[in-house]
Amino acid sequence: MGESVGTLLELDVTGIAHGGISVARHEGRVVFVTDAIPGERVVARVTEDRKKSFWRADTVQVLEPSEHRVDHVWPEAGLDRDPAVRPGGAEFGHIALAHQRTLKRDVLVDSFSRFGKIDLDAVLGAPVVVEAAPGDDEANGLGWRTRVRLHVDADGTAGPFAARSHTVVPVTSLPLATATVQGSAPLGRGSMPGAEVVDVLSPSGSGGARLVIDAQRPTVVQEVVGERTFAVDDDGFWQVHRQAPAVLTAAVQDLVDRDRLDPEGQHLDLYGGVGLLAAALADVVGPRARVTSVESATRATEHALENLSEWIGARAETGRVDRWLSRTVESASRPERDRFRAGTIVLDPPRSGAGREVVVSIAALQPAQVVYVACDPVALARDVATFADLGYRLEALRAFDLFPHTHHLEAVARLVPVG
Repeated sequence: MGESVGTLLELDVTGIAHGGISVARHEGRVVFVTDAIPGERVVARVTEDRKKSFWRADTVQVLEPSEHRVDHVWPEAGLDRDPAVRPGGAEFGHIALAHQRTLKRDVLVDSFSRFGKIDLDAVLGAPVVVEAAPGDDEANGLGWRTRVRLHVDADGTAGPFAARSHTVVPVTSLPLATATVQGSAPLGRGSMPGAEVVDVLSPSGSGGARLVIDAQRPTVVQEVVGERTFAVDDDGFWQVHRQAPAVLTAAVQDLVDRDRLDPEGQHLDLYGGVGLLAAALADVVGPRARVTSVESATRATEHALENLSEWIGARAETGRVDRWLSRTVESASRPERDRFRAGTIVLDPPRSGAGREVVVSIAALQPAQVVYVACDPVALARDVATFADLGYRLEALRAFDLFPHTHHLEAVARLVPVG
C-alpha cells in the first residue's frame, strides 16, 4: 500500500464516476482513472495519493480495450501524448458516441439513487434515455461548440488548459468547435502576445466569429432561436451547443404540465440570464403571461427586458435568486401569494445547483409546478431530495447530451406537489 505519485499500476476498470472519471481498485483502494472505459484493463500512472481515501491516475496504456474504444476525436488528447499535455475538454473523446450516452445515463441514475434516494427508472415508469441533439449523430458529436475559451501562455500562445491543470497546451485543432470558430481561433504559436484569455464565439444571429480578448468592453450580439432573436453580450452567458437553446426551449415547454398551468398565475424564471427560458414559458402561458425573470447579472437583466418586451406582463429583475426569493416570500400579500400558488417556476441554476435555501423559498411559494433545468446530475438529485422533504415529488424528467465527447449532460425535471 506504499504506492506514491508516479507509480505504474495495472488496473481493471469497473465503473464510471461523476465527473467523467473511471473507477478501479488496487489492493482494496479506490483509484479514479482518466482516459479509461469500464471493462478495460489498463496501465495507469498515479498522479495523486490520498492515502486514507483514494488515488488518482492517468491511463498510459490499454492492455485489454473495451469494444467501445475508438481513436480519440481530438488527436492531441490521445494516449500517445503525455497526460500532462493532453488538452482538457474532451474527456470522453476516446469512447464511441452512443456508449458515452449510456455512461451518462448510468451516472444520472446513480446520482439519483445515492443523493436523491430515488429509483429514477421506477419513478419515470421507463428507463431514462440521454437524448442526442439534432445533427450530432451525423457529425459524430463534432462541430457543436459556438463558444470556446483559450488561455494564453507567457510566450503569447493561445490554447486550452491541459486536463486538471493551468498549463496551456498548444493545439492545431478544436474538433468540438463549429467550423467558424475553428477557423477564427488564434492557435498559432505566439499569436496573442500580451493577452491572458481569448474567447472565440460565433453568434447565430450576428454572422461570422468574434474574439473577446481579456476584459474588453462587451458588444451586444444576436442569437436566433426558432423565430425569436435574443440580444446577449459577447462576454455574457449563452448555451454553447449550437442546438442547445432550441432543445432546452422545447424541453421546458414539453415538461410544463398544461393541466397545472394557470394563465392568470405569477410565473418565475430563476437564474434567467437574458430570458431564453422565460420566453419559452411565456410562449406556453400566452400573450397575457405574468413572467418575472430573476438574474444577478445586471447586463443580462437589461437584455432580458428587451428580449421579453412582447409580453406586457413580463418583467426582469436584477438580484441574487436566494435573496430575491427570501424577500418575496416575506413580503408577498395574500393576492400575490394566490398568484404564486397558481404559477409555474422554471429555474436553471449554476452547476452547483439551487441549494437548500432557494428550494425552501420556492416551496414556500407553493407553485403549481416546478421545471428544473440542470447541468449537474448530483446537484439536481440533491435538490430533488430537498423538494421531496418539502412536499414536491419528481414527476417527469428528460436528459440531453448537449456536450458530446465530454462527461456533461443536461436534464430537465418536473416537480409537482404531493397529493
